[in-house]
Amino acid sequence: MGELNRLGSVIKKQPLIIDHFMYEKLTPPTTGSKITFKDGKPIVPNDPIVPFIRGDGTGVDIWPATEKVIDAAVKTAYGDSKKINWFKVYAGDEACDKYGTYQYLPEDTLTAIREYGIAIKGPLTTPVGGGIRSLNVALRQIFELYACVRPCRYYPGTPSPHKSPEKLDVIVYRENTEDIYLGIEWKEGTELAQKLINYLNNELIPATPEHGKKQIRLDSGIGVKPISKTGSQRLVRRAIEHALRLPKAKQMVTLVHKGNIMKYTEGSFRDWGYELATSEFREVCVTERESWILSNKEGNADISIEDNARKVEPGYDGLTLDKKEEICGEVKGVLDAIWDSHGDGKWKDKIMVNDRIADSIFQQIQTRPDEYSILATMNLNGDYLSDAAAAVVGGLGMGPGANIGDTCAIFEATHGTAPKHAGLDRINPGSVILSGVMMLEYMGWKEAAELIKKGIGNAIANRQVTYDLARLMEPKVDPPLKCSEFAQAIIDHFND
Repeated sequence: MGELNRLGSVIKKQPLIIDHFMYEKLTPPTTGSKITFKDGKPIVPNDPIVPFIRGDGTGVDIWPATEKVIDAAVKTAYGDSKKINWFKVYAGDEACDKYGTYQYLPEDTLTAIREYGIAIKGPLTTPVGGGIRSLNVALRQIFELYACVRPCRYYPGTPSPHKSPEKLDVIVYRENTEDIYLGIEWKEGTELAQKLINYLNNELIPATPEHGKKQIRLDSGIGVKPISKTGSQRLVRRAIEHALRLPKAKQMVTLVHKGNIMKYTEGSFRDWGYELATSEFREVCVTERESWILSNKEGNADISIEDNARKVEPGYDGLTLDKKEEICGEVKGVLDAIWDSHGDGKWKDKIMVNDRIADSIFQQIQTRPDEYSILATMNLNGDYLSDAAAAVVGGLGMGPGANIGDTCAIFEATHGTAPKHAGLDRINPGSVILSGVMMLEYMGWKEAAELIKKGIGNAIANRQVTYDLARLMEPKVDPPLKCSEFAQAIIDHFND
C-alpha cells in the first residue's frame, strides 16, 4: 500500500468543506463555535473549538503544561469574554491504542481538523516500518499546509553557544508540500528504479546537451525534486504579507536557494519569488538589485545607463556585448518603470526582497544575524535552516512552529518525542507553549500571546527553567523546575 494509506484507510484527498460530521470514537465539546476562513484568513469567534493532539512520548507532560498556560493567558487577558474549548483528538501511538494497529491518523482526527480549522499538537513518533515516512509530513500534505512558519527569537538569559544570540530575530518561511519531501523515490535495485535510470541515461540526458555525457549509476536509489511556480509563489506571497505587518526596520524577505547548482528547481524558486514581488507587490516592494540601480542615480543624477550598469554588475567590462546590453536594458527598465514611485529614497520605505545562496545563509545567520528578517525557502533548505537558527537562540526546546494553509492551520512542537523522558515531568514545554503563542497571534488574540511571551521571558531571566536550560546556565541552576512548575512560573510572571 502507499505511504498515506498505511497511515489509516482515511488518508485520501477529500474536500475541506463537509456538510455532516460523524465521529467513530470522538465527542466534540458541547459548547463553543467553529473557526471559519475567508480569503485564506481565519474568522475566530470568542469561544472557538480547537482540536489538540497530545503527542507521543513527552506529550503526556508538555501538553497539560501548555493547556494550562494558554488558558491562564486567555483568562488574564480577556476575563470571561473569550475562552478556548479544547477538543481532544488522536494521532500517533495514542491513536493506535484507541483505534487499532496502523491507525496513526484516524478518520475522526482528520474530520475534526477539517471541521474546526485550527489545531495544535505535541510531538509525534514516526512509525516504524516501510511505507510510512512521517505523520507530520502527512498532515501538511493532506491539508495543503504549504507554509511552515518558524520564528527564531532569543529570550535573554537562555543559554546559547552563540556569542550574540540576541542579534538573531528571524522568521523562516518553509514551503511545506513539495521538494524532495513529496517522497517520490525508488529504492536501489527495484524494477522501477532501474526503468527510470535507464530512461534518463538513454533518452533524456543525451537529448539535453548541457548535461554532456553524465550518467546515473545503475546501483542508485533515485528520487525527484519537484518545485512548482504555484507552490513557490504562494509561499513567497505569505512571507511578503507577513513582512508588511512588521516594523519598518524588519521589512525584508530573503529568498534562500541553491540556484547556482539547481537552476531549474531552486533557481526557478528565486526567479518566481522576484516575479511575484515585482508584480503583485510592486508598490510596496523593491529588490536589492533595483535598490542599487536607484541609489546609483540618487548619488549622481547624471550617471549614464552604462556606468550605472557597471556599478551594479561585478566584472561588467569583461562581459560579452550581448550580456552588457542585457544589463543596460535592465538598468533602463528599472529607472523607467519605478523611478517615480521608488526613486529619490522612496525605496527605503519599501519591503526589501533579496536572495542568498543556501550555504551562505547558514554562515550569515551566525556572522551577520541582524541583517535578516524573513527567510523564504523550499522544503529541505527550510528544514535545515530553521533548526540551525533555533540552535543559535537556545535550541529546539524553545523553537515554535506553525503549518499554515488557506483553510487550515496546525501549530506544533518542533522537537521529537524523547520517550525516555516521558512521564517524568521534567521536559521543557517551551516549544509547544510558544507554538500556542503563534496560534493565539494567528487567531488575533494578541494580548494573550504577549502575556505568554512576557511570562516566558521573565521566568528565564529569573533562572526559573527546566533541566535542559538549567544545566547550561552559569552558574548551573540546581534544582531545575519540573515541566509543570515551569508552566506555573510562566503564569506567575505574566504581570511582572
